[in-house]
Amino acid sequence: MEQKWWKRSVVYQIYPRSFMDSNGDGVGDLNGIISRLTYIQKLGADIIWLCPVYRSPNDDNGYDISDYRDIMAEFGAMADFDRLLEKAHSLGLKIMMDLVVNHSSDEHAWFVESQRSRANPYRDFYIWRDGKKDGPPNNWGASFGGSAWAQAGPTGQYYLHLFSPKQPDLNWENPSLRQAVYSLMHFWLDKGVDGFRMDVINYISKVPGLPDGKVRDGSYGDFGPYCLNGPRIHEFLKEMHREVLGHYPIVTVGEMPGVSTDQARLYTAPEEKELDMVFQFEHMAVDNDENGRWTTNRFRLDDLRRVLSHWQTALHGTGWNSLYWNNHDQPRVVSRFGDDSTPEKRAASAKMLGTLLHMMEGTPYVYQGEELGMTNIAFDRIEDYRDIETLNVYDEYTRQRGVAPQDMLRRLHCRSRDNARTPMQWDDTKNAGFTTGTPWIGVNPNYRQINAASQIDDENSVFSYYRRLIRLRKEIDVITEGDYTLLLPDHPWLFAYQRTIPDQRLTVLCGFNGEEADCADALPFCKGRLLLSNYGEANGTIWRPYEARVYLEEGDAL
Repeated sequence: MEQKWWKRSVVYQIYPRSFMDSNGDGVGDLNGIISRLTYIQKLGADIIWLCPVYRSPNDDNGYDISDYRDIMAEFGAMADFDRLLEKAHSLGLKIMMDLVVNHSSDEHAWFVESQRSRANPYRDFYIWRDGKKDGPPNNWGASFGGSAWAQAGPTGQYYLHLFSPKQPDLNWENPSLRQAVYSLMHFWLDKGVDGFRMDVINYISKVPGLPDGKVRDGSYGDFGPYCLNGPRIHEFLKEMHREVLGHYPIVTVGEMPGVSTDQARLYTAPEEKELDMVFQFEHMAVDNDENGRWTTNRFRLDDLRRVLSHWQTALHGTGWNSLYWNNHDQPRVVSRFGDDSTPEKRAASAKMLGTLLHMMEGTPYVYQGEELGMTNIAFDRIEDYRDIETLNVYDEYTRQRGVAPQDMLRRLHCRSRDNARTPMQWDDTKNAGFTTGTPWIGVNPNYRQINAASQIDDENSVFSYYRRLIRLRKEIDVITEGDYTLLLPDHPWLFAYQRTIPDQRLTVLCGFNGEEADCADALPFCKGRLLLSNYGEANGTIWRPYEARVYLEEGDAL
């Protein structure tokens, strides 16, 4: 495969609202990000993915955009963004914007015009339909609860919103809408941004006729089969590449719930000229149960190992993986897949999980605070949560499904999106050094023990370990190029694999054991130089809690 610059890169994701507040209003902003760019440079990341910074009424924390060519007032002004871009580039950092074009805000000028009449020139920028029998056009439920349809304006028609009613879906069947999207993409790329992460981009093509979906919970139908990876998705992405993406030396990643490896190969194969990589979600569902996400269920290693291995082997040589454990929509990795019960186990498991992911083939994504081992937060009251999805699901489960409030709070502690959205923990001063004001969402009280200031210069810290992981990716070819072979596929607590090119073999051994254990099964694979270990050195067959070891063999004899 052609060696693209982003294959050796590491992406650092910033959730601007929670990263750094420069003016004391309790909300992170662009000038706050500028003040911390050297921190990201020190970590070694190459690309910054900015969650949306566009003008927005913030129904869904910026994923409801009212002006694609302006900056959210809470975050600053366009001049601040221009300074951010210039400063990042001067430090060797690239900026990847969040492109949200499956839907806009209902306060966007396009929608304001669209709802006025059926004859309005912008009417067909959105998906309007007549109702059926005094109800919505079909039975689809929205991702954030309730019907996927709402009425607006004087016409009596319904518009489609797969998320919040304040996030009407754009109509990609309309060529004028597509050209308007391409124009706004050119606007940012001509400024000098270095790529796009595309929000739910595989939702943009809907099946004609919008048929009813299968009812899964006794209320609404499932829109998934009719909206995910739809009939014209490849046509639209090829057009986007032809009109926009192919004209710039950028990186693109598509967020694609429900994507399979076969589909991902088509989306990311270079000859298809669509996207560079995708975010898949299969490993984000390994701990789901009959309640879907909303559970305290723990994952099974067998399931995690199977899913990650499948994606490694299926895309090798054709497509490209995005490697991630968490983001602004997922719980903190150390609480979910590791062990935050003690400081020692938290640090060890955070390093082990980083090792497991960063030694795989693909482009790693580090979500702000992951490199410190930040954890989930356990809010005592529903009033402390801010996320629209969290608030809606709490209401649904406690009012309609009979789940006890305390039980639901325990589920939210495990799975709410707000686990990832508490302020970045910079130091042990008030509000973790995030703001001098009142933070928009509560700071995790463990910030006095877990913060950047205490880790940056500590060679044994999670931060320093992540620095080594990132540096190794740039130095050792097999991490980028090697094929993948799963070892010990049935081991109860060891996740082991090898990466191989003709003159290098990398063996990665990661223990999901909470207590010390003997692991003679691993000994035959402990060959070559011990390249990395979260305990500093190996101790034969004795595997300490959440121990990770990486061995490197080199030479023509491999």
